Amino acid sequence: MDFSTKTASRITGVLFIIAAITAILGVIFYEPILNDSEYLIQGAAHANQVVLGALMELVLVVSAVGTASTMFPFLRKYNRTIAIWHVCFRFMEAVIIMVGVISVLSLLTLSQDYIAAGAPDIASYQVSGTLLKAVHDWTFLLGPNFFLGINTMMYSYIFYKSKLVPRFIPLLGMTGSVLIFLAALLEMFGVIDQVSTWGVILALPIFANEMILAVWLIMRGFNISAVK
Repeated sequence: MDFSTKTASRITGVLFIIAAITAILGVIFYEPILNDSEYLIQGAAHANQVVLGALMELVLVVSAVGTASTMFPFLRKYNRTIAIWHVCFRFMEAVIIMVGVISVLSLLTLSQDYIAAGAPDIASYQVSGTLLKAVHDWTFLLGPNFFLGINTMMYSYIFYKSKLVPRFIPLLGMTGSVLIFLAALLEMFGVIDQVSTWGVILALPIFANEMILAVWLIMRGFNISAVK
């Protein structure tokens, strides 16, 4: 494995780990403004925490697009069309997440305005708050679930065909992509909640795939015989 291949492999692995960590931290930091019944008060009270959550998601966006960029030179050698689709769909996933970030920051502004107004008519604020929370909920469903499933299926398929990594990893990736896509559909039709036991169970395989792939790329890198 030459230096450039080894470096690209390690960068890709690190980016996958960063994406996973920041995605989890974003959900945790958003708790006061997205899940608290008194979000109009708690949002402003935990403004720095909410902004930190937004920052985590911005890092997630950069790292997610970064994985597509660093993998593209390897993926295109085996299927240029799917490799290009992967970059485009990963970018779409990032854009959707960005819309969600903007909705949360707008909700924070609404919360701060509510506090600054003293004793305003809460009904009008709740209407705007409900709308902004709905925008975030839909972007959370479409980005990290719906498009994530499509993206993982594309690069896992090429990994399986090319043997760039051991085949058990892309097999787990393809399984995980089907399950996370299924979770997105079930959530869209109201069968399960976005944050639920079933949602976590259906998301575990794709999370495991990304972490195993990340560790493999950092430690071993892409298969040198497949790269050449």
